[in-house]
Amino acid sequence: MKRFYKETTVDEGEGGFRVLLDGKPMRTPAKAVLVVPTRGLAEAVAGEWSAVPEKAEIKVGHLALTRLATTGLDRVPGQREKVIEDIAKYAGSDLLCYRAADPESLVERQRTTWQPLLDWAAERYGARLTVAEGLSFVAQPDEAVAKLRAAVAAHGDFALSALYNLTHIAGSLVVALAVAERRLTAEQAFAAAQLDELYQVERWGDDPIALERRTGVSNDIEAGARFLALLEDKRLWDGGTA
Repeated sequence: MKRFYKETTVDEGEGGFRVLLDGKPMRTPAKAVLVVPTRGLAEAVAGEWSAVPEKAEIKVGHLALTRLATTGLDRVPGQREKVIEDIAKYAGSDLLCYRAADPESLVERQRTTWQPLLDWAAERYGARLTVAEGLSFVAQPDEAVAKLRAAVAAHGDFALSALYNLTHIAGSLVVALAVAERRLTAEQAFAAAQLDELYQVERWGDDPIALERRTGVSNDIEAGARFLALLEDKRLWDGGTA
């Protein structure tokens, strides 16, 4: 589909803020009016559509915030418990809990990058996760898993849309929650999630396919972090204030 509109604007409507294309409210794939909780998020979604060149194809890959917003409207409410479970299950297999046995330089990098995040989760949520060496599965304490699930369930539908993406992309519920709580920036979250691969790149070099994949991961994490900040109208990405 090519760009068919001339102007994108935002107005306040019932339940929040709407994005308008030539004065008409945008609708989600399920035909609901696209209404988001904050003006900042609405303006950012409108910005994605405004950035599409005149008569150019509208590429879904360039509409990351729009996709997260429509998912929060169309898909999460009807299956909220399932979404929560799909996110929370990562507490049982969090990337940060599986450490290398060697080389020592990788062991140390994992420890200094990942352990502070696990310590933060223990302090913030009362969820102390167990660390294992190697790939052998380690069962996590039921209490810790339950507390992390409760932390996930405390979020609204829009935030769950972003948390779902962040958790699956990072392979870590702790990283996703740390982004949501402003404990990590998008850049820091990417470095934590891609630590092992980035370590190997330093040692052996990179290749175009892996680089392209990591760029996609970085973009997705940035979109999730920005979306969560916009839900609170925090304009951190452009140097503004909350």
